[in-house]
Amino acid sequence: MAGDSRVLMDHNMEIGVTPAQVKKLPKHLREAQISTERTHLISDPAKKPRQRYVQKDGKCNVHHGNVQETYRYLSDLFTTLVDLRWRLSLFIFTLVYVVNWLFFGFLWWLIALIRGDLVHADEEGWTPCVENLNSFVSAFLFSIETETTIGYGYRVITEKCPEGIILLLVQAILGSIVNAMMVGCMFVKISQPKNRAETLMFSHNAVISVRDNKMCLMFRVGDLRNSHIVEASIRAKLIRSQQTKEGEFIPLNQTDINIGFDTGDDRLFLVSPLIISHEINEKSPFWEMSLAQMEKEEFEIVVILEGMVEATGMTCQARSSYLDTEVLWGYRFTPVLSLEKGFYEVDYNNFHDVYETNTPTCSAKEMAAKLRDGPLLPQLSLLSPEPKMHTFDPLDRLSKQDPLSQDEEKEDRDSGGDRGETNGSAAALEEPPFADGLPD
Repeated sequence: MAGDSRVLMDHNMEIGVTPAQVKKLPKHLREAQISTERTHLISDPAKKPRQRYVQKDGKCNVHHGNVQETYRYLSDLFTTLVDLRWRLSLFIFTLVYVVNWLFFGFLWWLIALIRGDLVHADEEGWTPCVENLNSFVSAFLFSIETETTIGYGYRVITEKCPEGIILLLVQAILGSIVNAMMVGCMFVKISQPKNRAETLMFSHNAVISVRDNKMCLMFRVGDLRNSHIVEASIRAKLIRSQQTKEGEFIPLNQTDINIGFDTGDDRLFLVSPLIISHEINEKSPFWEMSLAQMEKEEFEIVVILEGMVEATGMTCQARSSYLDTEVLWGYRFTPVLSLEKGFYEVDYNNFHDVYETNTPTCSAKEMAAKLRDGPLLPQLSLLSPEPKMHTFDPLDRLSKQDPLSQDEEKEDRDSGGDRGETNGSAAALEEPPFADGLPD
């Protein structure tokens, strides 16, 4: 009987049916329980996913809540309208014009009603304020014709209506202001350089490797368009929570990453993809960070590329970010530039590709100390994980020579003179010195 119930339970679990005797726990009991050593041995808890400060496409993942002083948005109405979504912008654009035409159409209808033009319009000898205006619809159409300066010629204002002349002046002035504001908003929104940033590329990953015996953090940027970014400059920020010596916790603290500000390397001539390098030195926030420590750290590197669009002269900004899991230790970027017949070609298929290289796993501080204290040979072997020892045996070398080469060497020794001095000096440069004769 117990075996049958177990088989039934297994069958229910396979087809996705919850067993009847398993009841759903209340919410307060379904909360995460305190882990014990046994639970750690059974299964490690999943690592909490990291939240980006800046998305890969450059959008900032920050929402402003509980803003009490909303009137500040109305004080800068033009920027507020430009920052709206396209659907809202088109709705407000249409709504403003329709409300404006309806408002002045109502005023024209009200003047005709007060003057009695709607009643005496068909009488001979009666001079209305606006000819052929006999209803609200005709007043609305006259308002549209006046503000848009269409001028069909069927409805026209007469000189016997001073209040109509004043209203005409007011509508013409206010209509020009509305046109300037709404058309200006749409023009700025269409010509925004945000779309230009879509053709500026950042590599998917950042890498750390050795350049000229110095540890460097590198990432790659590129421009897909033939029209260049003028006065392009780049900067980087390290986003990491920090606790001060006094115990104050600073969430998402921003630290500047020097990528050539003092040397001018931050100003780019972005014609082909460039590898941006940050030298990890004493002033770098990664100075004391090794590979093992970086795997435990939680940080985000935000990179910002700015410049002017060559076609419009407007300032453009492109952003991207790299989480700690997107920084690869011991890698370099694959070259993308090749020399063709008469031009240089960029292969963007390899833009994000990297390859592994020999890189010490210690921190840049420890590496600098080893390079400073050790001789030349330890410096070179430091960059190789498995150094190979090469031995030199002159007897073995002589035994491996062919008879022809031995005869040539004998003739050279017998000839002497200037030729012998030249060969001797060259041999002295090529062969390593021996202090104690042949090695054992």
